[in-house]
Amino acid sequence: MAHWFHRNPLKATAPVSFNFYGVAGSPAANKICNDLRTTRARLLDMFTDVTCNPEIMKSATDAYFSLLQGFIISLDGTTQENKMRFIQNFKWTDTLQGNIPSAQQDAIFELASMAFNVAIWYTKFASRLAGKENITEPEAKDVHRSLKVAAGIFINLKAVHIPRLITPAEKGRDLEPRVIDTYIIQCQAEAQEVTIARAIELKHNATLVAALAFETANFYQKADHTLNTLEPECSSKWRKYLQLKLHFYMAYAYCYHGQTLLAGDKCGEAIRSLQEAEKCYSRAEALCKEYRQTKGPGTTAKPSEQLFFLKLGGLIKNTLERCQRENGFIYFHKVPAEAPQLELKASYGLAEPVPFELPPLSEQCTAEVYTTFDLTKGAKNDKAKPKEEEVRPMKEPDLKPQKDTGCIIS
Repeated sequence: MAHWFHRNPLKATAPVSFNFYGVAGSPAANKICNDLRTTRARLLDMFTDVTCNPEIMKSATDAYFSLLQGFIISLDGTTQENKMRFIQNFKWTDTLQGNIPSAQQDAIFELASMAFNVAIWYTKFASRLAGKENITEPEAKDVHRSLKVAAGIFINLKAVHIPRLITPAEKGRDLEPRVIDTYIIQCQAEAQEVTIARAIELKHNATLVAALAFETANFYQKADHTLNTLEPECSSKWRKYLQLKLHFYMAYAYCYHGQTLLAGDKCGEAIRSLQEAEKCYSRAEALCKEYRQTKGPGTTAKPSEQLFFLKLGGLIKNTLERCQRENGFIYFHKVPAEAPQLELKASYGLAEPVPFELPPLSEQCTAEVYTTFDLTKGAKNDKAKPKEEEVRPMKEPDLKPQKDTGCIIS
């Protein structure tokens, strides 16, 4: 598949033991704590396991979240907060802030942070799959679905869980609106890139391709504008990516719109549209170099050297030359000074996020077991607190961009 995606690093977290000795006053309560520890550790392992797929990830996520909700949902039949919600401190880094963690003693902070990482994993899984040589149609569908699943998770966190936090996220942190909104928009835009590739391969009409490309470019523009008030040191590289994709898909839109105009015997307007495509492509090319030179979180790559980028340049050049030839022999149309206004609306192919729902509460978490947690006892290790656990960066697999054969979907 002729695609390349920018990816920010995974969030990292300190280990959590869930050792509530004294507080957990029954074997069943102790088992919940032990299972929380093991399911959390397994889920964290899955983030960096190259053999992990969406089915394995969903299973690991459900196992942990079904138990963690026992510390969030009210289990005593009242509307009061779950008494276990604030017992444990959780530390997480952020995708744009390096290895500087933020901490909250709140199970909802843990839920939101872990789910955020699950969404990031889905985007990385999609990126890894999209970079394969000779990608199959089922794999292309997995890329498309994974990006929509990630968007659905981010949307759910923003609407349902983040508003419940007692301590709002600091500026530039993952759970603040500008950052999470950008991830939502980027996921939708990248899912539409897969749709565009499919439409081109199946030779759908140029009008549909132009409309999808224009909608996708608008997504990237919106994402870039969402980040424009964030500190440049943590957002500049990401913004260069969003800007180069904006201009790249505007070039696509003008190129395919030019084909539509030519098919309608509007050769002069077609030439002007292709000239605008050339301008957008040149701007995208310049932004590729700026992206490589900009320091900041995220992957380092040479997008302008990948075939998905080079193929568009060749398409624009060849289509413009064809238009100019036909205008010189057949049409003799005047080329307008102004580029055509793109007012394109895609009727089909727009990517809709997959709604995210938490798994049902674990059967272990009953009202009876809940009563055996006694906060008045206090955890025994409170008197001699161990040294604070260090937050170590995630050791992400070294996934270098593979050679792009130019195959979109085989």
